Amino acid sequence: MADGGILTSFFLIFAGAAVLATAALYTRQPLIVAYIAVGALLGPNGAGWVADQRLLAEIAQIGIIFLLFLLGLDMQPSKLLHMLRNTLLVGIASSLVFAGLGYGVARLSGFGFVDAAIVGAAMMFSSTIIGIKLLPTTVLHHRHTGEVVVGLLLLQDLIAILLLLLLAGLGAGEHAVPLWLPFVALPALLLASFLFVRHVLLKLIARFDVFHEYVFLVAIGWCLSLAVAAERGGLSLEIGAFVAGVALATSPIAQYIAESLKPLRDFFLVLFFFTVGASFDPAMLETVLLPALLLTAVVLGAKPVVFRLLLQRLKERNVLAWQVGVRLGQISEFSLLLAYLAEGGDLLSAEASTLIQATAIATFLVSSYVVVLRYPTPIAVSERLRRN
Repeated sequence: MADGGILTSFFLIFAGAAVLATAALYTRQPLIVAYIAVGALLGPNGAGWVADQRLLAEIAQIGIIFLLFLLGLDMQPSKLLHMLRNTLLVGIASSLVFAGLGYGVARLSGFGFVDAAIVGAAMMFSSTIIGIKLLPTTVLHHRHTGEVVVGLLLLQDLIAILLLLLLAGLGAGEHAVPLWLPFVALPALLLASFLFVRHVLLKLIARFDVFHEYVFLVAIGWCLSLAVAAERGGLSLEIGAFVAGVALATSPIAQYIAESLKPLRDFFLVLFFFTVGASFDPAMLETVLLPALLLTAVVLGAKPVVFRLLLQRLKERNVLAWQVGVRLGQISEFSLLLAYLAEGGDLLSAEASTLIQATAIATFLVSSYVVVLRYPTPIAVSERLRRN
């Protein structure tokens, strides 16, 4: 870490992120790219000004915990079932196609079976951050296009949760747990969390809801408590946070909690994406450059086409089907998380992790440009396309 300790490191990270985020907004790039770039520039493989990442990586994981907690808060059963019913077949079929393409490219590039399987799994997802952030809230969120995009993203998020659960059971080394344990712990965690929310948590919130600080503290405490409980049961911290959110989703207070925690989530997510960039080794990129270029081309070319063909089979209009495909034509921050956890659990090689990171960054960049230049977004270059 920088000589001045964690305070100097935070100064370098957030000041650098602010500068690059400004440049990103001027060039119509998603802010996530700026955060990753700061990590690459200031991390141990760049200038080395923030060299010790261990503490920052632990802090950054809190951002992922809050991300999944907020995702769970938005998954009200009725809304979730409606969206999933409309997009289930498209979501599953497209995920299988993308996983097969990613696996095939990785195998052709000389990666082993496990590496290729995880690379394929990482290709299944599209970016929730980019997909949602580039949807005009007042124009598309409550129209059919927005429903299809959000429904597909939610389904992909559920698939990602299942994969994270599987990784929790397959983790190697001293932290390994029996494969069956997470599948026993998850139902127990769900039951206990819903009972506690119904009989204890909601009653406390209802009694003291005029004290906003109290609701804020209870939400954070609930999220982190269930995350730790999940880890003790052989699951991951992220799974526990997701369950904590789902258990609260039916409460009227859920949306208030979600809005309150977004700034805190964003603070920690900056650190998470910084660590992603800091762990990116340009020297190792040389060994995966051709596979990364090929995989990027496959993702950018195949995702819009596959989504378009599948949605057309469900009688969606050609224009809508193509727009949805283009908006979802990248891989996801969940892909980065999958690589991060798999490499940490000794399931994924450093080369394969670099391949996923390079593909994610490239597809974020290119797909964002395409969406901004062609479709209504809040940051469109053209006044005709700019929608808030």
